Amino acid sequence: MRRLRPPPPPRPHARALTVWRRNVLVWRKLMGAALAMNFGEPVLYLLGLGYGLGFFIGEMAGLPYLTFLASGIVASSAMTTASFEGMYSIYTRMVPQRTYEALLATPLTVDDIVAGELLWCATKSLISSSAILAVAALLGAVAGWQALLAVPAFFLIGLCFAGPAVVMSALAPNYDFFEYYFTLALTPMLLVCGVFYPVDALPAALQAIVQVLPLTHAVALVRPLVAGLPPEQPLLHLAVLAAYAAAGWYAATALVRRRLIS
Repeated sequence: MRRLRPPPPPRPHARALTVWRRNVLVWRKLMGAALAMNFGEPVLYLLGLGYGLGFFIGEMAGLPYLTFLASGIVASSAMTTASFEGMYSIYTRMVPQRTYEALLATPLTVDDIVAGELLWCATKSLISSSAILAVAALLGAVAGWQALLAVPAFFLIGLCFAGPAVVMSALAPNYDFFEYYFTLALTPMLLVCGVFYPVDALPAALQAIVQVLPLTHAVALVRPLVAGLPPEQPLLHLAVLAAYAAAGWYAATALVRRRLIS
């Protein structure tokens, strides 16, 4: 009986950056529509809920509700931006457009392509979340310059969610398949991981589950920085996000190899 061996770890080269650069050049031509999709909905949440619901709530967890909400929205925006790019855009390049077949005719390997794509997903997260943070600052929801320390975190959050999204693309038979991931993973995290209200408002059993989800740690890392406060246990949050990013990178590379080469 043959023993199954785990797939080898990713081994990208520096040329993976050419995949990232290709996506940058394409995105520049579609920048307006891309920003409208990734930027518009979070800003509407910020304005509608931050001012509308915030008028009745006042403060939450010791913060003005607009600040509380803005800090959650910028973290969740990094999640949704990386997830959209990792699923819809990457699936399009992988299957209908067959872009990867053309890339593999060059010295690029599958590992290079996946690494370049993950970097691009994280870059888009950084762009969209930074833009929303700037709007939040104009609305008075940002407490001070410490919020700039959250910008590198946007990139890490994007990496954290890019890997699972690419996994879904590698498994997907069609675009409708992504609805499972949105319904079963992204939407529940958006609702229970502290974006709109504190996690400690949940039942104790659900809190224990929520504490292992990556968006919980993303919000816990970003919120104090936006509010001008020192984050609690920042190394823990960074370690959890980095672990999810590494695991997602490994799984995404293995599954994309299987889809493109097997």
